[in-house]
Amino acid sequence: MRVRLKSINSVRKRLADGTWKTYWYAWKGGPPLRGEPGTPEFVASYNEAVARKIVTPQGTLQSPLRAYQASAEFSGLRERTRLDYVKQIKTIEKDLGDYPLSGLTDRRTRGIFMAWRDRLAANSRRQADYAWQVLRRVLSWSLDRGLVLANPCERGGRLYHGSRADKIWTDAHEGAFLASAPAYLHLPLLLALWTGQRQGDLLRLPWSAYDGTHIRLRQSKTGTRVVIPVGAPLKAALDAATKHGPLILTNSLRRPWASHSFQAAWGIAMRKAGIVGVTFHDLRGTAVTRLALVGCTEAEIATITGHSLRDVRSILDANYLHRDPMLAETAIRKLERGASR
Repeated sequence: MRVRLKSINSVRKRLADGTWKTYWYAWKGGPPLRGEPGTPEFVASYNEAVARKIVTPQGTLQSPLRAYQASAEFSGLRERTRLDYVKQIKTIEKDLGDYPLSGLTDRRTRGIFMAWRDRLAANSRRQADYAWQVLRRVLSWSLDRGLVLANPCERGGRLYHGSRADKIWTDAHEGAFLASAPAYLHLPLLLALWTGQRQGDLLRLPWSAYDGTHIRLRQSKTGTRVVIPVGAPLKAALDAATKHGPLILTNSLRRPWASHSFQAAWGIAMRKAGIVGVTFHDLRGTAVTRLALVGCTEAEIATITGHSLRDVRSILDANYLHRDPMLAETAIRKLERGASR
């Protein structure tokens, strides 16, 4: 007996190894479905999704929140970004979902929403800012489409002002990690230090991107294409590595990494090595810093890492180099050479 399921949405995506995969959702913007179409598992997951679906109350904030998740703008976001947005939207729905749309034009609403953000900030200022950012974007999208009459979240500023000034991997950090971490985590470290690329792009980097002298990739976040000459230490590690599939980085089971699994394994290795205060993400800034310390220009650094010149300048001026003691040593040595001429 054939069962016809309504409103099912499919999305076809190209994977890192070049193959294509189709993902199925209960409806556009809805939850993902398990199994393959026609299987009992697929039908069961569809029925579960429909059973959980609640008719969106009209006239409340929940209405534009649901409309945004069914929009082309939302579906055009990267998968990781969509998942992060859904997490924040659930928080907004829980706390503000029943807020009347008619109240958005009331000047007191901004204060109510800011008080809500302050309550979230008691646990995490960064997450409070993220929730505010998502709510602002949803309301901006809704305002453009006439779904709401005002956006009280415009120009709300930020609560979190973090600095990465001291978050640099030292040679001691690198040595300690390589001495204690399992071998399959050595190559991720070297790739990050010698290319300055993001974790997600490195975990998806295929062997086909490496030709023996250069690594070529397109950054998933910005779409920037970079061609990176491979330094001798990284080349030696890549040439000695055993290929366990289309991707360069694999876990202890010789399978591609899932992001959360890599983060967990990396955290365990960091604790074993006794390294605190820095993360894998700080390797990107460390690569920028090391390139600058050996005399690379901002343009040269940007060509390698894929940063814009403005971002490179921001990292060097505000976040890292102004506290690096090696810069003072380098500056005095240059002054000495100049004075001796």
